[in-house]
Amino acid sequence: MSEAPVAGLVLVDKPAGISSFSAIARLRPAYGRKLGHTGTLDPFATGLLVVLHGRATRLAPYLGGLDKRYRATVQFGVTSTTDDPEGELTSTGGTTDLAALTAALPAFRGTLTQVPPAASAVHIDGERAYRRFRRGESVTVPARQVNVHELTLMHFDPATQTAELDVACGPGTYIRSIARDLGEALGTGAHLTALRRTEVGDFHVEAAALPDAIGEAPPGTLAWAPPLTAVPTLPQHTLSPTERTAIGYGQRIPETALTGEVALLADGVLVGIGFGDGAEIAPRLVLEPA
Repeated sequence: MSEAPVAGLVLVDKPAGISSFSAIARLRPAYGRKLGHTGTLDPFATGLLVVLHGRATRLAPYLGGLDKRYRATVQFGVTSTTDDPEGELTSTGGTTDLAALTAALPAFRGTLTQVPPAASAVHIDGERAYRRFRRGESVTVPARQVNVHELTLMHFDPATQTAELDVACGPGTYIRSIARDLGEALGTGAHLTALRRTEVGDFHVEAAALPDAIGEAPPGTLAWAPPLTAVPTLPQHTLSPTERTAIGYGQRIPETALTGEVALLADGVLVGIGFGDGAEIAPRLVLEPA
Protein backbone atom coordinates (compact mmCIF):
# COMPACT_ATOMS: atom_id res chain seq x y z
CA MET A 1 0.00 0.00 0.00
CA SER A 2 1.52 3.34 -1.00
CA GLU A 3 1.04 6.59 0.86
CA ALA A 4 -1.34 9.03 -0.81
CA PRO A 5 0.56 12.11 -2.04
CA VAL A 6 -2.02 14.56 -0.75
CA ALA A 7 -1.55 16.01 2.75
CA GLY A 8 -4.35 17.70 4.58
CA LEU A 9 -7.42 17.17 6.74
CA VAL A 10 -10.11 14.52 6.32
CA LEU A 11 -13.52 15.15 7.90
CA VAL A 12 -15.03 11.88 9.07
CA ASP A 13 -18.61 11.34 10.21
CA LYS A 14 -18.09 8.47 12.65
CA PRO A 15 -21.01 6.03 12.91
CA ALA A 16 -22.12 4.51 16.21
CA GLY A 17 -20.82 1.15 17.35
CA ILE A 18 -17.17 1.46 16.34
CA SER A 19 -14.17 3.10 17.96
CA SER A 20 -12.61 6.24 16.55
CA PHE A 21 -9.49 4.25 15.71
CA SER A 22 -11.55 1.75 13.73
CA ALA A 23 -13.20 4.60 11.84
CA ILE A 24 -9.82 6.10 10.98
CA ALA A 25 -8.49 2.69 9.88
CA ARG A 26 -11.20 2.57 7.20
CA LEU A 27 -9.55 5.56 5.49
CA ARG A 28 -6.33 3.62 4.84
CA PRO A 29 -7.27 2.19 1.42
CA ALA A 30 -7.19 5.78 0.15
CA TYR A 31 -4.73 7.48 2.50
CA GLY A 32 -2.30 4.83 3.71
CA ARG A 33 -1.14 4.63 7.29
CA LYS A 34 0.04 8.17 8.08
CA LEU A 35 -3.14 9.37 9.75
CA GLY A 36 -3.57 11.21 13.04
CA HIS A 37 -6.63 12.21 15.04
CA THR A 38 -7.36 15.44 16.89
CA GLY A 39 -9.75 14.05 19.50
CA THR A 40 -11.68 10.80 19.65
CA LEU A 41 -15.33 9.93 20.24
CA ASP A 42 -16.65 7.09 22.41
CA PRO A 43 -17.89 4.04 20.46
CA PHE A 44 -21.57 4.85 21.13
CA ALA A 45 -21.14 8.43 19.88
CA THR A 46 -21.36 9.67 16.30
CA GLY A 47 -20.22 12.71 14.42
CA LEU A 48 -17.22 14.73 13.44
CA LEU A 49 -13.67 13.45 13.65
CA VAL A 50 -11.02 15.77 12.21
CA VAL A 51 -8.28 13.49 10.88
CA LEU A 52 -4.87 14.67 9.68
CA HIS A 53 -2.96 13.00 6.87
CA GLY A 54 0.67 13.02 5.79
CA ARG A 55 2.83 15.94 6.89
CA ALA A 56 -0.35 17.71 8.02
CA THR A 57 -0.24 15.48 11.14
CA ARG A 58 2.28 18.05 12.42
CA LEU A 59 -0.62 20.51 12.73
CA ALA A 60 -2.30 18.47 15.49
CA PRO A 61 -1.31 20.93 18.27
CA TYR A 62 -3.32 23.65 16.51
CA LEU A 63 -6.50 21.56 16.51
CA GLY A 64 -6.52 19.82 19.89
CA GLY A 65 -7.71 22.87 21.82
CA LEU A 66 -10.61 23.87 19.60
CA ASP A 67 -14.14 24.38 20.92
CA LYS A 68 -16.71 21.71 20.05
CA ARG A 69 -20.47 21.45 19.66
CA TYR A 70 -22.64 18.41 20.41
CA ARG A 71 -26.22 17.19 20.30
CA ALA A 72 -26.81 15.08 23.40
CA THR A 73 -29.72 12.94 24.56
CA VAL A 74 -30.13 12.57 28.34
CA GLN A 75 -32.26 9.90 30.02
CA PHE A 76 -33.57 10.90 33.44
CA GLY A 77 -34.50 8.33 36.09
CA VAL A 78 -31.72 5.90 35.12
CA THR A 79 -28.07 6.05 36.16
CA SER A 80 -25.08 4.35 34.56
CA THR A 81 -21.74 3.27 35.99
CA THR A 82 -20.07 4.89 32.99
CA ASP A 83 -22.56 7.79 32.65
CA ASP A 84 -23.45 6.49 29.18
CA PRO A 85 -25.33 3.52 27.64
CA GLU A 86 -22.29 1.24 27.79
CA GLY A 87 -22.31 0.95 31.59
CA GLU A 88 -24.43 -0.94 34.10
CA LEU A 89 -27.82 0.78 34.26
CA THR A 90 -29.91 1.29 37.41
CA SER A 91 -33.42 2.70 37.49
CA THR A 92 -34.01 5.30 40.19
CA GLY A 93 -37.71 5.83 39.49
CA GLY A 94 -37.15 9.58 39.57
CA THR A 95 -38.98 11.92 37.20
CA THR A 96 -38.74 15.58 36.33
CA ASP A 97 -40.71 18.14 34.35
CA LEU A 98 -40.01 20.91 31.87
CA ALA A 99 -40.11 23.69 34.45
CA ALA A 100 -37.61 22.00 36.77
CA LEU A 101 -35.30 21.08 33.90
CA THR A 102 -35.36 24.60 32.49
CA ALA A 103 -34.61 26.06 35.91
CA ALA A 104 -31.64 23.71 36.40
CA LEU A 105 -29.83 24.45 33.14
CA PRO A 106 -28.29 27.87 33.94
CA ALA A 107 -26.05 26.29 36.60
CA PHE A 108 -24.40 24.23 33.83
CA ARG A 109 -23.37 27.20 31.70
CA GLY A 110 -20.13 29.12 31.98
CA THR A 111 -17.03 27.99 33.83
CA LEU A 112 -17.78 24.77 35.73
CA THR A 113 -15.92 22.51 38.11
CA GLN A 114 -16.50 19.09 36.59
CA VAL A 115 -15.49 15.56 37.60
CA PRO A 116 -14.81 13.42 34.51
CA PRO A 117 -16.38 9.94 34.41
CA ALA A 118 -14.51 7.09 36.08
CA ALA A 119 -14.46 5.36 32.69
CA SER A 120 -12.61 8.17 30.94
CA ALA A 121 -9.26 8.69 29.23
CA VAL A 122 -7.95 10.90 32.05
CA HIS A 123 -4.58 9.76 33.37
CA ILE A 124 -4.50 8.61 37.01
CA ASP A 125 -0.96 7.89 38.23
CA GLY A 126 0.20 7.40 34.66
CA GLU A 127 -2.64 5.11 33.59
CA ARG A 128 -5.92 5.81 31.83
CA ALA A 129 -8.81 5.89 34.30
CA TYR A 130 -10.96 3.58 32.15
CA ARG A 131 -8.37 0.80 32.39
CA ARG A 132 -8.52 0.88 36.18
CA PHE A 133 -12.31 1.05 36.04
CA ARG A 134 -12.50 -2.02 33.79
CA ARG A 135 -10.36 -3.96 36.25
CA GLY A 136 -12.94 -3.22 38.93
CA GLU A 137 -10.74 -0.77 40.83
CA SER A 138 -12.21 2.18 42.67
CA VAL A 139 -11.38 5.23 40.55
CA THR A 140 -11.36 8.82 41.79
CA VAL A 141 -10.86 11.30 38.97
CA PRO A 142 -9.80 14.81 40.03
CA ALA A 143 -12.17 17.64 39.27
CA ARG A 144 -11.22 20.13 36.57
CA GLN A 145 -12.47 23.45 35.28
CA VAL A 146 -14.28 23.39 31.95
CA ASN A 147 -16.15 25.97 29.92
CA VAL A 148 -19.68 25.48 28.60
CA HIS A 149 -20.36 28.35 26.23
CA GLU A 150 -23.91 27.37 25.30
CA LEU A 151 -26.37 24.85 26.71
CA THR A 152 -29.78 24.84 25.02
CA LEU A 153 -32.73 22.55 25.63
CA MET A 154 -33.95 21.49 22.19
CA HIS A 155 -36.66 19.05 23.28
CA PHE A 156 -38.03 17.39 26.40
CA ASP A 157 -40.36 14.38 26.39
CA PRO A 158 -42.02 13.93 29.80
CA ALA A 159 -43.38 10.52 28.80
CA THR A 160 -39.96 9.00 28.12
CA GLN A 161 -38.11 11.36 30.50
CA THR A 162 -35.56 12.22 27.82
CA ALA A 163 -34.13 15.58 26.85
CA GLU A 164 -32.15 16.65 23.80
CA LEU A 165 -29.49 19.28 24.47
CA ASP A 166 -27.32 21.40 22.20
CA VAL A 167 -23.95 22.00 23.88
CA ALA A 168 -21.07 24.23 22.79
CA CYS A 169 -18.04 23.82 25.04
CA GLY A 170 -14.31 24.17 25.42
CA PRO A 171 -11.80 21.33 25.25
CA GLY A 172 -11.80 18.72 27.99
CA THR A 173 -15.53 18.97 28.70
CA TYR A 174 -17.32 15.66 29.27
CA ILE A 175 -20.92 15.72 28.08
CA ARG A 176 -21.46 12.49 30.05
CA SER A 177 -20.61 14.40 33.21
CA ILE A 178 -23.09 17.14 32.36
CA ALA A 179 -25.83 14.51 31.97
CA ARG A 180 -24.88 12.81 35.25
CA ASP A 181 -24.66 16.08 37.20
CA LEU A 182 -27.90 17.39 35.74
CA GLY A 183 -29.65 14.24 36.95
CA GLU A 184 -28.16 14.71 40.41
CA ALA A 185 -29.26 18.35 40.50
CA LEU A 186 -32.82 17.32 39.64
CA GLY A 187 -32.80 14.42 42.10
CA THR A 188 -33.66 11.89 39.41
CA GLY A 189 -30.30 10.52 38.35
CA ALA A 190 -29.49 10.53 34.63
CA HIS A 191 -27.10 9.32 31.98
CA LEU A 192 -26.21 10.12 28.40
CA THR A 193 -27.89 7.83 25.85
CA ALA A 194 -26.75 9.41 22.57
CA LEU A 195 -24.12 11.92 21.53
CA ARG A 196 -23.33 13.49 18.18
CA ARG A 197 -20.44 15.91 17.62
CA THR A 198 -21.53 18.49 15.08
CA GLU A 199 -18.66 21.00 15.13
CA VAL A 200 -14.94 21.17 15.89
CA GLY A 201 -13.77 24.76 15.68
CA ASP A 202 -14.86 25.99 12.25
CA PHE A 203 -15.35 22.46 10.89
CA HIS A 204 -18.93 21.16 10.55
CA VAL A 205 -20.19 17.60 10.31
CA GLU A 206 -22.21 18.54 7.22
CA ALA A 207 -18.90 18.64 5.32
CA ALA A 208 -17.89 15.18 6.58
CA ALA A 209 -18.51 11.73 5.10
CA LEU A 210 -18.75 8.19 6.44
CA PRO A 211 -15.36 6.47 6.78
CA ASP A 212 -16.13 3.65 4.35
CA ALA A 213 -17.05 6.14 1.62
CA ILE A 214 -13.86 8.13 2.19
CA GLY A 215 -11.78 4.96 2.07
CA GLU A 216 -13.26 4.06 -1.32
CA ALA A 217 -12.77 7.51 -2.89
CA PRO A 218 -9.55 8.88 -4.43
CA PRO A 219 -7.53 10.77 -1.79
CA GLY A 220 -8.25 14.44 -1.50
CA THR A 221 -11.63 14.24 -3.26
CA LEU A 222 -14.18 13.53 -0.51
CA ALA A 223 -14.59 15.34 2.84
CA TRP A 224 -11.09 16.78 2.46
CA ALA A 225 -9.73 20.18 3.49
CA PRO A 226 -6.31 21.75 2.78
CA PRO A 227 -3.79 22.24 5.61
CA LEU A 228 -4.40 26.00 5.73
CA THR A 229 -7.87 25.37 7.20
CA ALA A 230 -6.18 24.12 10.38
CA VAL A 231 -4.82 27.60 11.17
CA PRO A 232 -7.42 30.06 9.81
CA THR A 233 -6.73 32.78 12.38
CA LEU A 234 -2.94 33.04 11.95
CA PRO A 235 -1.57 36.03 10.03
CA GLN A 236 -0.21 34.98 6.65
CA HIS A 237 3.03 35.64 4.79
CA THR A 238 3.38 34.69 1.13
CA LEU A 239 6.88 33.45 0.43
CA SER A 240 8.95 34.52 -2.54
CA PRO A 241 10.74 31.68 -4.37
CA THR A 242 13.96 32.53 -2.52
CA GLU A 243 12.16 32.61 0.84
CA ARG A 244 10.41 29.35 0.03
CA THR A 245 13.77 27.65 -0.49
CA ALA A 246 15.20 29.14 2.71
CA ILE A 247 12.22 28.02 4.81
CA GLY A 248 12.42 24.56 3.25
CA TYR A 249 15.97 24.30 4.55
CA GLY A 250 14.97 25.54 8.01
CA GLN A 251 16.54 28.97 7.55
CA ARG A 252 15.25 32.33 8.78
CA ILE A 253 13.92 34.99 6.43
CA PRO A 254 13.87 38.78 6.97
CA GLU A 255 10.48 40.23 7.92
CA THR A 256 9.92 43.33 10.08
CA ALA A 257 6.13 43.65 10.09
CA LEU A 258 5.00 40.33 11.60
CA THR A 259 5.42 39.08 15.14
CA GLY A 260 4.25 35.85 16.73
CA GLU A 261 3.11 32.79 14.82
CA VAL A 262 2.71 33.20 11.07
CA ALA A 263 1.24 30.91 8.40
CA LEU A 264 3.77 30.61 5.57
CA LEU A 265 2.22 30.21 2.10
CA ALA A 266 3.55 29.41 -1.35
CA ASP A 267 1.15 29.55 -4.29
CA GLY A 268 -1.72 29.77 -1.78
CA VAL A 269 -0.72 26.52 -0.04
CA LEU A 270 0.39 26.29 3.59
CA VAL A 271 4.01 25.09 3.61
CA GLY A 272 4.88 25.84 7.22
CA ILE A 273 4.42 27.82 10.41
CA GLY A 274 6.95 30.44 11.39
CA PHE A 275 7.53 32.79 14.29
CA GLY A 276 8.23 36.47 13.70
CA ASP A 277 10.21 38.60 16.15
CA GLY A 278 9.92 41.93 14.34
CA ALA A 279 13.14 41.37 12.42
CA GLU A 280 12.96 37.83 11.02
CA ILE A 281 10.65 34.88 10.66
CA ALA A 282 12.10 31.61 11.93
CA PRO A 283 10.50 28.36 10.73
CA ARG A 284 8.89 26.39 13.54
CA LEU A 285 7.13 23.73 11.51
CA VAL A 286 7.79 22.90 7.86
CA LEU A 287 5.18 20.85 5.99
CA GLU A 288 7.00 20.92 2.66
CA PRO A 289 10.80 20.68 2.94
CA ALA A 290 12.97 22.06 0.13
